Amino acid sequence: MKKFNLKMAASVMICGAFLFSSCIGSFGLHSRLVSWNQSIGNKFVNELVFLALNIIPVYGVCYFADAVIINSIEFWSGSNPMASVGDIKKVQGENGNYLVETLENGYSITKEGDETAPMELIYDKSLNTWNVVADGVSTELVRLNNDGTAQMTLPNGEDLTVTLDAQGVANARLAVSTDMYYACR
Repeated sequence: MKKFNLKMAASVMICGAFLFSSCIGSFGLHSRLVSWNQSIGNKFVNELVFLALNIIPVYGVCYFADAVIINSIEFWSGSNPMASVGDIKKVQGENGNYLVETLENGYSITKEGDETAPMELIYDKSLNTWNVVADGVSTELVRLNNDGTAQMTLPNGEDLTVTLDAQGVANARLAVSTDMYYACR
């Protein structure tokens, strides 16, 4: 009887998580485990650790915890409990390396070796906007509307409303593009 109740409770919990959340999520816990596994040695060591962590079943437990608990929390609360505030990643750009630090409400971007103040991308949850903050001045970049559109502020100061799909992205790229390309034979 006790075994049946445990199985029934687990089944109800799994079904509830999938039926009521409908969230794919970012799988932060599982992604961290994979990143750690990939960073510990060469490909042979990584494979051995991977197999060991599947036999023990660390990978399975992390994936299950992400799918059932953490991604459901992320869906309902709007924030990822596995987000790493304070993590800094190095990103290679066209004109140098940039350090991107995760903030509670966005990102801080600094050019490596540059002593000037960082630029920040900040999400304002109350207004549903992404803003850029540079030299103490905040400028709205994108406002996400409730009707499935987004309002962008263009470099010339005008606003453009686009749909949140491939066509909207193409329209946004066309609006901010300053280069013209011609095909010729």
